[in-house]
Amino acid sequence: MARNKLSESRIRTLTKAGIYSDGDGLYLRVRAGGSKQWFFIFRRGTVRKEIGLGGYGQGTAPVSLALAREKAEAIRQRLARGEDLIQHKTFADVMDDVIAVKEASFRNEKHRAQWRMTLDRYAEPLHKKPIAEITRDDVVETLKPIWTTIPETADRTRMRIAAVIDHAKARGLFVGDNPADWRGGLKELLPARQKLTRGHHAAVPYKDMPGVIARLRAATGVSARAVEFAALTAGRSGEVRGAVRAEFDLDAALWTIPPERMKAGREHIVPLPDRAVDIVRAAMQQSTSDLVFEGGRAGKGISDTAMVKALRAAGAGDATLHGLRSSFRDWAGDHTNYPRDVAEAALAHVLTDKTEAAYRRGTALEKRREMMEEWADYLEKPSAMASPT
Repeated sequence: MARNKLSESRIRTLTKAGIYSDGDGLYLRVRAGGSKQWFFIFRRGTVRKEIGLGGYGQGTAPVSLALAREKAEAIRQRLARGEDLIQHKTFADVMDDVIAVKEASFRNEKHRAQWRMTLDRYAEPLHKKPIAEITRDDVVETLKPIWTTIPETADRTRMRIAAVIDHAKARGLFVGDNPADWRGGLKELLPARQKLTRGHHAAVPYKDMPGVIARLRAATGVSARAVEFAALTAGRSGEVRGAVRAEFDLDAALWTIPPERMKAGREHIVPLPDRAVDIVRAAMQQSTSDLVFEGGRAGKGISDTAMVKALRAAGAGDATLHGLRSSFRDWAGDHTNYPRDVAEAALAHVLTDKTEAAYRRGTALEKRREMMEEWADYLEKPSAMASPT
């Protein structure tokens, strides 16, 4: 069979959807929308096999005619040596393999379930497709129904599809550029993610926090106390709701959150101001289980919804529970002279700067204790006195 049937100039003029041969197994597929992908076709017995080689003129890693021919020749050489290039694996087969491999690194059952759910539900159109034949168009069509409606979940799904295909590439089950890579062409085919996501969590301006705290203290109920405690400690809602008795050393005024309950998977020690200690002591006296902030039913924690309602009732507007952490961070940056790394350590953020990270390893506990006491004092000030001096 003749080779080198195509030329760059001819390829640029191809607009009609179809498959165009360059010879000896190398083909260019032109889609109705104008996109163009290279692929290699060969047979073993009666079985037809297809290997994707990447998109022509697409994204940050376009495959030129010359590169496509180079990739095709490499495949021909492997075939000549009798290698079985592609095993009969579907996306679902490889997906199961990836989850099995990653299970060892998952911090908890919830994370494992999220991987399984997103790939089972949202990547379902890919399940029966041979992993070697999945194209960028397949990925786009899979993501389109959810890309604008649930953008955060859609992008997580995209990243997990990419992880499955990367796994397949590492095993020789897929050849070519990963069609689920954002910079590999998807950014030209789907709306930009930052235009679809919620952005920052709404926060209470820190100058208004004393008024919010005063109204929380005037309210009765476990939810109000839990929100106040979250504000005092700059803790995440889930960390507060899941707090148990054994995590507290009230004589030392410390709250030690184990790795499995932390977003970063690292133990976090929180120095407690006096008011936070008082809240925990009172909550423990009321609770009938290991949970500190127990809900209406014995052994059941309070809900995130209940905490949000308490925050709204305290005049926080549309602020979120997570936004309380932003209120604290803004106060620390604008109102105090504490170093950035001390404030970041209080939020249990993972620091990428090596110097800051080295400082963080010591947890800066005493500095953080001073800072959290100052924050608690600030929150007790009358609103009119709370602005920076």
